Amino acid sequence: MDPLSPWIDRQYRHAAAAMLRSISPVGIVKARPGFGQTVVPKRGAIVASPVLGDWKPEPDYFFHWYRDSAVVIDALRLLHADGTLGPEALGHLGDFVRFSLSLQQLDGRALARDPAWRAAVAPDFIQYLRSDAELAAVHGEEVVAETRVNPDGTLDISTWSRPQNDGAATRALALLRWLKGGAAIGAELAADIADLLHADLAFTLARWRRPCFDLWEEQSGRHYYTLRVQAAALAEGAPWLAELGGTEAAAACGREAHAILAQLDGYWLAEEGFYRSRLLDPPARTTKDLDIAVILAALHADGAEAAHSPRDPRMLATLASLEALFDRDFPINRGRPPGRAAALGRYEGDGYFGGGAWYVSTLAGAELCFRAAAAAAPAEAAGLEARGDAFLATVQAFTPENGDMSEQFDRATGEQTSARHLAWSYAAFITCIAARRTLAG
Repeated sequence: MDPLSPWIDRQYRHAAAAMLRSISPVGIVKARPGFGQTVVPKRGAIVASPVLGDWKPEPDYFFHWYRDSAVVIDALRLLHADGTLGPEALGHLGDFVRFSLSLQQLDGRALARDPAWRAAVAPDFIQYLRSDAELAAVHGEEVVAETRVNPDGTLDISTWSRPQNDGAATRALALLRWLKGGAAIGAELAADIADLLHADLAFTLARWRRPCFDLWEEQSGRHYYTLRVQAAALAEGAPWLAELGGTEAAAACGREAHAILAQLDGYWLAEEGFYRSRLLDPPARTTKDLDIAVILAALHADGAEAAHSPRDPRMLATLASLEALFDRDFPINRGRPPGRAAALGRYEGDGYFGGGAWYVSTLAGAELCFRAAAAAAPAEAAGLEARGDAFLATVQAFTPENGDMSEQFDRATGEQTSARHLAWSYAAFITCIAARRTLAG
């Protein structure tokens, strides 16, 4: 028997149950007394973590991130497809779509016009508030560039890295996959999904040329991850629009998807042997050039194209470069037993909560190998599958017996750090195992 199988089965069930805690967490009330807020979530909101952190020391991730929520709703699709979840999955999807549509009505101009809410903010928190001018600019399509909102469907009033333009694209991809997956989506929900898709594709079509903050919300530029998911959303959205009679819009989406992919060809660094993660203005090289975000882009955007996908030899070369980096930099990778791959972080010099290994990153290494194996010749496929299992063995080694997954595990001790019960960590496990199971037929 495959030695990983018993653990995978247990962990898959646990990941599914744990991820569901972040979906419509209506039973959890989040108090932010410093900001004068009490947040009561609405159905359809998906929080990055249901744990009520306050940065002392755990981070406050009780927000609905556009990208994270899309990753979770895509993993939910897989749980429904394999029978782990029944009709309740469609209920969650409907709630998510309706919540997402409701966000289109947000208007920061109301907050800017009425400053009374600022009086409830504690004096030492005023420094973290957004300006009236910034809030007044948030309406219409600008809402989708917000990065995150409160799970009660209100704007985030705190300073944060904005704009971030990957949310509409990742959400569109998740919804298109639900539509293609054969789930029994009723006419009413299908109409709501269509409304949301039209808006997300229009946003992506209009915004892809603009710089924004990266996947990690740290640096503004032209980012591989953002561009790759935008290209995929437009490419997959084009035939959907064409079926609805939107010939002109479909042609525009197809044309712009090709233009984005052509730009991404220029992100390949031949001498270093990896796809760089970003282009900055003014141009500059950075230790963030080699970033797991590129691997995540290939996974989240995976479609029919071979270029910039898990089947791209340059993507596998990028993964090899990341393995070498973290094999060198993380003490937990030294002297590891046979059959275990390197635990992976984000990029060199990462300092966020100690810059440790991420479950999302290490699972991405495994999933990339499994997806590449699915299209490889038998001899190569066997090696890729074994390589993927080696990453999974590392995840197993640093996952406690109860199956709980945080955001990171420490680079030296392996102890879990940062946000507990990160929904994305559980979603990454689900998508990784789904990819592995396709290899078994």
